[in-house]
Amino acid sequence: MKPLGKLYLIPVTLGDNDPTEVLPATIKRTIAFIDDYIVENEKTARKYIKSICPEKVQATLRLSTLNKHTDSREHIAMLQPCLEGKNVGVMSESGCPGVADPGAAIVKIAHAKGIQVVPLVGPSSILLALMSSGMNGQSFAFNGYLPIDKSEKKSALKYFEKLSTDKNQSQIFIETPYRNNKLLEDLVQMLQPQTLLCIATDITLPSEYIKTLSIQQWKKTSVDLHNRPTIFILHKF
Repeated sequence: MKPLGKLYLIPVTLGDNDPTEVLPATIKRTIAFIDDYIVENEKTARKYIKSICPEKVQATLRLSTLNKHTDSREHIAMLQPCLEGKNVGVMSESGCPGVADPGAAIVKIAHAKGIQVVPLVGPSSILLALMSSGMNGQSFAFNGYLPIDKSEKKSALKYFEKLSTDKNQSQIFIETPYRNNKLLEDLVQMLQPQTLLCIATDITLPSEYIKTLSIQQWKKTSVDLHNRPTIFILHKF
């Protein structure tokens, strides 16, 4: 019986910066020998592969698209190359695949099929933000997006604020970048003055901004987060 191929989880830079500044050499070596990929966007994935491994012939690449619009019935077919003995790479639009990313569904199937999963080292905005926040790295939760409705958002924030106190647990969340400034306005209005909030923006980029202040201090601080990828972390001790 032919050996199964492996599923490689390939991190992507968090912005348009020099990949050699944030990625180890293993990423280029891996991309060099893989032709089958599962990606969120074919155009940006091809551009990324070319930036990492310019000598790779683009015509040899076979890309499957996996995003929120992909029918789950297509997932198994994406792993067919692995079942035929070929290695497959999974790439997110940015950061680490499988973490706050649709790639997790493919990884789950790979385990069920007995396919070896190989995670590669690379930047995760969630972990980098937590590392630099000064908050509890022993106990934390990533909560994804907050509700858009204002009353539901307030309820969620009050819940996370209480949870952070009761469990001494850092609460991490994100927002669609064009709504970041509105979210910050809501945070300073809805959270208690002594609650700590870390804002980590443009992580690993030249414009990187990371600061942890109390809500009371944030009320006196001005920062423009519009269309800048941002991680928010709150903790009320």
